[in-house]
Amino acid sequence: MRPESTPLVSPRADVLTETVEGFGTVRFTPVDPVADSAVLHSWVVEERAQFWGMNGASRELVQEIYEDVDRRDTHHAYMVRLDDEPVALFQTYEPTEDRVSYCYEAREGDIGVHLMLAPAAGRPRPGFSRTLIGSLIRFAFRDPAVLRAVAEPDASNAKALALLNRLGFVRQGEITLPEIDLPEVYLPEKRAVLAFLDRPAVLPAAVAVVHQD
Repeated sequence: MRPESTPLVSPRADVLTETVEGFGTVRFTPVDPVADSAVLHSWVVEERAQFWGMNGASRELVQEIYEDVDRRDTHHAYMVRLDDEPVALFQTYEPTEDRVSYCYEAREGDIGVHLMLAPAAGRPRPGFSRTLIGSLIRFAFRDPAVLRAVAEPDASNAKALALLNRLGFVRQGEITLPEIDLPEVYLPEKRAVLAFLDRPAVLPAAVAVVHQD
Protein backbone atom coordinates (compact mmCIF):
# COMPACT_ATOMS: atom_id res chain seq x y z
CA MET A 1 0.00 0.00 0.00
CA ARG A 2 1.09 3.60 -0.50
CA PRO A 3 3.02 5.07 2.45
CA GLU A 4 1.10 7.99 3.93
CA SER A 5 4.07 10.34 3.44
CA THR A 6 4.16 9.75 -0.31
CA PRO A 7 2.50 12.28 -2.67
CA LEU A 8 -0.50 10.91 -4.50
CA VAL A 9 0.38 12.67 -7.73
CA SER A 10 3.81 12.82 -9.35
CA PRO A 11 4.80 16.25 -10.65
CA ARG A 12 5.76 14.59 -13.94
CA ALA A 13 3.42 14.54 -16.92
CA ASP A 14 1.70 11.31 -17.90
CA VAL A 15 2.99 9.59 -21.04
CA LEU A 16 -0.29 7.78 -21.58
CA THR A 17 -3.62 7.99 -19.78
CA GLU A 18 -6.68 5.95 -20.66
CA THR A 19 -10.06 5.51 -19.03
CA VAL A 20 -11.51 2.01 -19.13
CA GLU A 21 -15.23 1.77 -18.46
CA GLY A 22 -16.00 0.00 -15.21
CA PHE A 23 -12.31 -0.07 -14.22
CA GLY A 24 -10.94 3.43 -13.86
CA THR A 25 -8.23 5.63 -15.31
CA VAL A 26 -4.86 3.98 -15.97
CA ARG A 27 -1.90 6.37 -16.05
CA PHE A 28 1.69 5.76 -17.11
CA THR A 29 4.02 8.39 -15.65
CA PRO A 30 7.85 8.49 -15.77
CA VAL A 31 9.18 7.54 -12.35
CA ASP A 32 10.18 10.54 -10.29
CA PRO A 33 13.12 9.17 -8.25
CA VAL A 34 12.42 11.54 -5.35
CA ALA A 35 8.61 11.55 -5.25
CA ASP A 36 8.24 7.82 -5.97
CA SER A 37 11.15 6.42 -3.94
CA ALA A 38 9.05 5.64 -0.83
CA VAL A 39 6.51 3.60 -2.81
CA LEU A 40 9.18 1.79 -4.83
CA HIS A 41 11.23 1.06 -1.72
CA SER A 42 8.19 -0.41 0.07
CA TRP A 43 7.67 -2.75 -2.90
CA VAL A 44 11.25 -3.90 -3.60
CA VAL A 45 12.13 -4.80 0.00
CA GLU A 46 9.26 -7.29 0.28
CA GLU A 47 10.21 -10.96 0.14
CA ARG A 48 8.04 -11.47 -2.94
CA ALA A 49 10.28 -8.96 -4.79
CA GLN A 50 13.52 -10.86 -4.16
CA PHE A 51 14.09 -11.34 -7.89
CA TRP A 52 14.16 -7.55 -8.36
CA GLY A 53 17.50 -7.65 -6.54
CA MET A 54 16.88 -4.86 -4.01
CA ASN A 55 15.64 -6.70 -0.89
CA GLY A 56 18.28 -5.13 1.38
CA ALA A 57 18.30 -1.71 -0.27
CA SER A 58 17.69 1.51 1.62
CA ARG A 59 15.23 4.09 0.33
CA GLU A 60 18.22 6.28 -0.56
CA LEU A 61 19.76 3.53 -2.67
CA VAL A 62 16.46 2.89 -4.47
CA GLN A 63 16.29 6.61 -5.25
CA GLU A 64 19.88 6.56 -6.56
CA ILE A 65 19.15 3.56 -8.78
CA TYR A 66 16.17 5.29 -10.40
CA GLU A 67 18.10 8.53 -10.71
CA ASP A 68 20.58 6.52 -12.80
CA VAL A 69 17.74 5.11 -14.92
CA ASP A 70 16.33 8.62 -15.26
CA ARG A 71 19.59 9.86 -16.78
CA ARG A 72 19.60 7.23 -19.50
CA ASP A 73 18.10 7.58 -22.97
CA THR A 74 17.95 3.81 -23.47
CA HIS A 75 16.23 2.72 -20.24
CA HIS A 76 12.94 4.09 -18.88
CA ALA A 77 10.85 3.46 -15.77
CA TYR A 78 7.14 4.26 -15.44
CA MET A 79 4.83 4.28 -12.44
CA VAL A 80 1.48 2.80 -13.41
CA ARG A 81 -1.47 4.15 -11.45
CA LEU A 82 -5.11 3.20 -11.39
CA ASP A 83 -6.74 6.55 -10.77
CA ASP A 84 -4.29 7.89 -8.12
CA GLU A 85 -3.17 4.58 -6.61
CA PRO A 86 0.18 3.07 -7.74
CA VAL A 87 -0.45 -0.47 -9.03
CA ALA A 88 2.71 -1.39 -10.98
CA LEU A 89 6.21 -0.43 -12.05
CA PHE A 90 6.82 -0.90 -15.78
CA GLN A 91 10.31 -0.53 -17.24
CA THR A 92 11.39 -0.54 -20.87
CA TYR A 93 14.82 -0.62 -22.44
CA GLU A 94 16.67 -0.98 -25.73
CA PRO A 95 17.97 -4.57 -25.82
CA THR A 96 21.04 -3.55 -27.85
CA GLU A 97 22.10 -1.37 -24.89
CA ASP A 98 21.48 -4.06 -22.26
CA ARG A 99 23.26 -7.24 -21.19
CA VAL A 100 20.50 -9.34 -22.75
CA SER A 101 22.10 -8.51 -26.11
CA TYR A 102 24.89 -10.96 -25.21
CA CYS A 103 22.32 -13.76 -25.16
CA TYR A 104 20.31 -13.29 -28.35
CA GLU A 105 20.47 -11.43 -31.65
CA ALA A 106 18.40 -8.29 -31.16
CA ARG A 107 16.21 -7.14 -34.03
CA GLU A 108 15.23 -3.67 -35.10
CA GLY A 109 11.89 -2.98 -33.42
CA ASP A 110 12.66 -4.94 -30.23
CA ILE A 111 11.86 -3.42 -26.84
CA GLY A 112 12.84 -4.94 -23.50
CA VAL A 113 10.32 -4.91 -20.65
CA HIS A 114 10.30 -5.46 -16.88
CA LEU A 115 7.14 -5.45 -14.76
CA MET A 116 6.53 -5.41 -11.02
CA LEU A 117 2.96 -5.46 -9.73
CA ALA A 118 2.17 -3.65 -6.49
CA PRO A 119 1.38 -5.79 -3.44
CA ALA A 120 -2.27 -6.73 -3.28
CA ALA A 121 -4.31 -4.45 -1.01
CA GLY A 122 -7.91 -5.01 0.01
CA ARG A 123 -10.35 -7.32 -1.70
CA PRO A 124 -9.47 -8.64 -5.20
CA ARG A 125 -11.14 -6.78 -8.06
CA PRO A 126 -12.72 -9.04 -10.70
CA GLY A 127 -10.95 -8.64 -14.03
CA PHE A 128 -8.17 -6.47 -12.57
CA SER A 129 -5.22 -8.41 -14.03
CA ARG A 130 -6.86 -8.88 -17.44
CA THR A 131 -7.71 -5.19 -17.78
CA LEU A 132 -4.32 -3.98 -16.56
CA ILE A 133 -2.55 -6.36 -18.95
CA GLY A 134 -4.47 -4.78 -21.84
CA SER A 135 -3.18 -1.36 -20.80
CA LEU A 136 0.40 -2.68 -20.51
CA ILE A 137 0.28 -4.15 -24.02
CA ARG A 138 -1.13 -0.95 -25.49
CA PHE A 139 1.60 1.02 -23.75
CA ALA A 140 4.47 -1.24 -24.85
CA PHE A 141 3.34 -1.12 -28.49
CA ARG A 142 2.14 2.49 -28.60
CA ASP A 143 4.99 3.32 -31.00
CA PRO A 144 4.31 1.64 -34.37
CA ALA A 145 8.07 1.06 -34.73
CA VAL A 146 7.98 -1.43 -31.83
CA LEU A 147 7.52 -4.89 -33.32
CA ARG A 148 8.44 -7.24 -30.48
CA ALA A 149 8.68 -7.14 -26.69
CA VAL A 150 11.52 -9.03 -25.01
CA ALA A 151 11.45 -10.32 -21.42
CA GLU A 152 14.08 -12.15 -19.35
CA PRO A 153 12.74 -12.94 -15.85
CA ASP A 154 14.72 -15.02 -13.40
CA ALA A 155 14.35 -18.69 -14.33
CA SER A 156 13.19 -19.55 -10.80
CA ASN A 157 10.59 -16.78 -10.59
CA ALA A 158 7.45 -18.86 -11.09
CA LYS A 159 5.06 -15.92 -10.60
CA ALA A 160 6.80 -13.81 -13.25
CA LEU A 161 6.77 -16.72 -15.69
CA ALA A 162 3.06 -17.26 -15.08
CA LEU A 163 2.44 -13.55 -15.70
CA LEU A 164 4.34 -13.76 -18.99
CA ASN A 165 2.03 -16.57 -20.02
CA ARG A 166 -1.00 -14.39 -19.27
CA LEU A 167 0.53 -11.57 -21.29
CA GLY A 168 0.99 -13.91 -24.25
CA PHE A 169 4.81 -14.18 -24.29
CA VAL A 170 6.36 -17.25 -25.94
CA ARG A 171 9.33 -18.76 -24.11
CA GLN A 172 12.51 -19.39 -26.10
CA GLY A 173 14.54 -21.20 -23.43
CA GLU A 174 16.96 -20.38 -20.64
CA ILE A 175 19.88 -17.97 -20.91
CA THR A 176 22.62 -16.73 -18.58
CA LEU A 177 22.81 -12.96 -18.32
CA PRO A 178 26.44 -11.96 -17.65
CA GLU A 179 27.60 -10.10 -14.56
CA ILE A 180 27.80 -6.33 -14.96
CA ASP A 181 30.25 -4.53 -12.64
CA LEU A 182 30.41 -0.80 -13.38
CA PRO A 183 30.90 2.22 -11.09
CA GLU A 184 27.25 3.23 -11.45
CA VAL A 185 25.63 -0.21 -11.43
CA TYR A 186 26.32 -3.80 -10.37
CA LEU A 187 24.27 -6.72 -11.63
CA PRO A 188 25.18 -10.30 -10.70
CA GLU A 189 25.05 -13.11 -13.23
CA LYS A 190 21.46 -14.28 -13.68
CA ARG A 191 19.91 -17.44 -15.04
CA ALA A 192 16.85 -16.24 -16.92
CA VAL A 193 14.13 -17.33 -19.32
CA LEU A 194 14.11 -15.50 -22.65
CA ALA A 195 10.62 -14.83 -23.99
CA PHE A 196 9.09 -12.77 -26.80
CA LEU A 197 5.76 -11.17 -27.56
CA ASP A 198 5.21 -10.22 -31.20
CA ARG A 199 3.26 -7.06 -31.92
CA PRO A 200 -0.44 -8.04 -31.99
CA ALA A 201 -2.14 -7.65 -35.35
CA VAL A 202 -4.79 -5.67 -33.46
CA LEU A 203 -4.01 -4.10 -30.11
CA PRO A 204 -6.57 -4.76 -27.36
CA ALA A 205 -8.95 -1.82 -27.31
CA ALA A 206 -9.69 0.42 -24.35
CA VAL A 207 -13.23 1.76 -24.13
CA ALA A 208 -12.05 5.37 -24.12
CA VAL A 209 -8.56 6.79 -24.55
CA VAL A 210 -8.58 10.29 -23.10
CA HIS A 211 -4.96 11.37 -23.48
CA GLN A 212 -1.87 10.11 -25.30
CA ASP A 213 1.48 11.72 -26.13
